[in-house]
Amino acid sequence: MISRFRLLALAVVLPTLALSVTVAGSSVSSALVAPVMLPATFPVQEPEAETRLPHVLIVATGGTIASRAGSPENLSGYSVADTGEDLVAAVPAISDVARVTVEQYSNVPSTVITPADWVRLAQLINGALEPQGEAPYGEVDGVVVTHGTDALEETAFFLNLTVRSEKPVVIVGAMRPASAISADGPLNLLNAVRVAAHPSSRDRGALVVLNQEINSARDVTKANTKSVQTFAARGLGILGVVEGDRPIYYRGTERRHTHESEFDVSGLEPENLPRVDVSYTYAGADGADVDAFVAKSARGIVVATAGAGATSRGQSAALRRAFEAGVIVARSSRTGSGRVGGGRSRGGSVSADDLNPQKARILLMLALTVTEDAGEIQRIFNSY
Repeated sequence: MISRFRLLALAVVLPTLALSVTVAGSSVSSALVAPVMLPATFPVQEPEAETRLPHVLIVATGGTIASRAGSPENLSGYSVADTGEDLVAAVPAISDVARVTVEQYSNVPSTVITPADWVRLAQLINGALEPQGEAPYGEVDGVVVTHGTDALEETAFFLNLTVRSEKPVVIVGAMRPASAISADGPLNLLNAVRVAAHPSSRDRGALVVLNQEINSARDVTKANTKSVQTFAARGLGILGVVEGDRPIYYRGTERRHTHESEFDVSGLEPENLPRVDVSYTYAGADGADVDAFVAKSARGIVVATAGAGATSRGQSAALRRAFEAGVIVARSSRTGSGRVGGGRSRGGSVSADDLNPQKARILLMLALTVTEDAGEIQRIFNSY
């Protein structure tokens, strides 16, 4: 005989039960018990929150990547035609990598880009990378700049020296127009977005991405007039590669860059970068170009010397006159790789270390915004 019983609470709905129970000597057969809803005690799994894609700003400037020719077979004679929006629309896979905002800065060949444009681009990118709430585009995780390849390394190096953020800044271009058979621009753009969106790309300075290779903006140069394998860091090598859907890095850069830089262009009038010219050493050079640069109020002259610093007799005499007129002279090399001067000033000139002439010019321009002391300028060349 069961005098009493209790049901244990379970987090289930009990089905209809047929029971035969004896209570206080009375038999109740087949008593139907209605379904009972008991309190739920099991945790309820919440739906997973949607993964936030990184936000990448694409700054379009033109170049071959945005150009079209008369036929798919034509790899020359093209002109800039596509906008940044067109470039993104041609690569739907970008939407799987990042949320993108496109800023059309210009649509020109890269040799039309001027030093004043470098300043404006740096100011635009610095503004975009401001903390959330201050930036005009909302929170931006990385920046991609589409650019023509002929002068790409110059814009890239300037941004490497003037963007004041650890966030990735990637410069990308193409060697074949968008209309060509096997155009390289779409994959280059996708890979650039992959690099800019990836957290491992932070604090590496400005990066150049083409042909699945990642190069430092400081080290890289255009080394071939036509080949898609044109960008190389002679003597130093690539930083990494884009493998599948992500960047893989093998080395970093030891020189100061981006957020470590002492160069602040936020308040600089774009047209007010100091004038610096390049003089090329060749057999019989008489220095007439150097005298002309001084007459045009150059504040600095970079010499693309022969070998590790040699100049012609006439050029040397002109450079002495320039130095006496207060012009800073920096010695680079026309060889394409190797150091000049061992990082020491000599005879009033400074060593450009291993920077090629066009990059030495950029660093000297920025150095002259903070000092005109040759010793301090040598320190700057030894640091960047």
